[in-house]
Amino acid sequence: MVEANDDIYLAMYFRNLNNGPWFGINPDENFSPASLLKVPLLMAYLKLAEVNPGVLSKTIVYGGVQPGAAEQTVLPKDTLQAGQSYTVEDLLHRMIVYSDNEAMSLLVQNISADDFNKTYTDLGINVPDVREPADFMSVKEYASFFRMLYNAAYLDKKTSEKALEMLSNVDYKEGLVAGVGDGITIAHKFGERKVEEDGASLNQLHDCGIAYYQKYPYLLCVMTRGKNFQELSEVIAQVSRIVFSEIKEDYP
Repeated sequence: MVEANDDIYLAMYFRNLNNGPWFGINPDENFSPASLLKVPLLMAYLKLAEVNPGVLSKTIVYGGVQPGAAEQTVLPKDTLQAGQSYTVEDLLHRMIVYSDNEAMSLLVQNISADDFNKTYTDLGINVPDVREPADFMSVKEYASFFRMLYNAAYLDKKTSEKALEMLSNVDYKEGLVAGVGDGITIAHKFGERKVEEDGASLNQLHDCGIAYYQKYPYLLCVMTRGKNFQELSEVIAQVSRIVFSEIKEDYP
């Protein structure tokens, strides 16, 4: 589909999680990570909870729709209700599983910049800055968050597994998930962003995660840019399908 559509630009990163070899297509091209940034926010909160478990039981009142919230094409299945209180753990679940931007906004407002930014600096990744261009992170850079979770190299083993379990329940079943066989667990996160340029809509859609295929787990991240959101979703599924087919052939 990419070859047949000049409007689509793609970058991908693949890594064998057993022994580490990787390859990529445009792996250093920058994109807007959008909702993918919910994963480092999750990691930041879980890092705090390793020292103070009470962080996750703290309650936060949702006052209503936040001004300036990013537009979502894939809407949360279950939304926050104004005036209700939610625990941090519930908000993290909603932010990851339903990709709820309102839950993310509440969580960002209730963590210090130092604690949030520490996740990036600890991993050697530039901290997002509103003054930077929208496209500031590559697929190769972003994949490092999932590598750290898989290897329990940033959070401890129990906490890393907690994060990966949450990511394996993400409600979005297009993209990477659509490209693998039934029964294959994928711990992943998708991200979307829409901008208006010269009167036309330009979409970005990404999906990144770990596929637990038998004894051959692998990391696959795909970032795309183009005019048609559905076509981008189909391209990601196509890449996932090709990779999965090759792996099944080598490791039946």
